[in-house]
Parts: sequence; structure tokens; C-alpha cells
Amino acid sequence: MKIPIQKILQKDEFSFQDQVDVSELEALNNDIRQVGHVSVNGKASIQNQTITCQLLISGTMILPCARTLVDVSYPFEIATVEMFSIDPFYEEEDESEIHPVSGEVLDLEPYIKENVLLEVPFRVFANAEEIEEKALSAGNGWTVVNEEDQVDKIDPRFEKLQSLLNDDKNENQ
Repeated sequence: MKIPIQKILQKDEFSFQDQVDVSELEALNNDIRQVGHVSVNGKASIQNQTITCQLLISGTMILPCARTLVDVSYPFEIATVEMFSIDPFYEEEDESEIHPVSGEVLDLEPYIKENVLLEVPFRVFANAEEIEEKALSAGNGWTVVNEEDQVDKIDPRFEKLQSLLNDDKNENQ
């Protein structure tokens, strides 16, 4: 999302709205399985060679459930303010919140991607319906078993031990 600085200079407050493709975030080493276009609404104003952009970024990303690894749809809405300096003599300081702009175009895409990455939660959990619909119930050499089904069944490896326990009960009676 690139905005010519001349458009911002022409008005007191320049409004914009666009869709930005941030799908390259899926290739990074993070939990985002899928994220497509995000909607960006914003206003830009200039004062003393500093451009202030107020952004509202919204979209949906697909993340893995922390318990079952099924896909969880995670909607997000980020309100952020980014500041840019168009002063040619501005030197960026460490930990500065003001980003230098080189050239005649303000490119907001890297800052939009950064804010989307910062919005990824530590973990998400799927609700019961999503788990039942999408979770695997069997695989190569394993199956999911309910506790109720397992109460009366004895592991074949422990049948011999069970017979010893049964003999002890019979002797005590």
C-alpha cells in the first residue's frame, strides 16, 4: 500500500481505504497457517515534516489449536498509529517510534505486516464443535478411545497380572 506524499500534503487529513495482501506471512516461521487480504482504513496528516498515520487493520487468520492442532479462525482488528519523518536530515535513533521516509512515496505495507505479526496470540483453542468436525480420530497405529469404553477392557499385556489380582481376592474371601 503506497501513498504519494504529495497527496498527503494537499489536504489537512488524507483518508484512504484498501485491501493489502499479507499472505507472505504464512511462509515465515510462525503459527499462521493462512491469512489472505486484510482491510486497511486510515487517515494521514502532516505536521512539522512528520506524517501521522492512524490505521485500522482488520482480517482473519487461521491458527492451530493449542490442544488438537485443528484450524481455528481468529478474527482480528488492530488500531495503530505510525509516524514517519519526511525531513531529509532526520536521523533515526535507536528505539525511535518515528520512521524515516526516503523518496516521494510512503509505503505502509511493511508496517501493516509487522502489526499483523504482533497480533498473533500465544495460543488459541478451538471450540467443541470445531474439534468434533475437524479433529482426527484415528491414524497410523492409533485411535482415540473414550474413558467409558475403556473401563471394562483390560490391556492384553496385563491380563496375566489381572489374573493374579483375581487370585488374591479369592484367597482373602
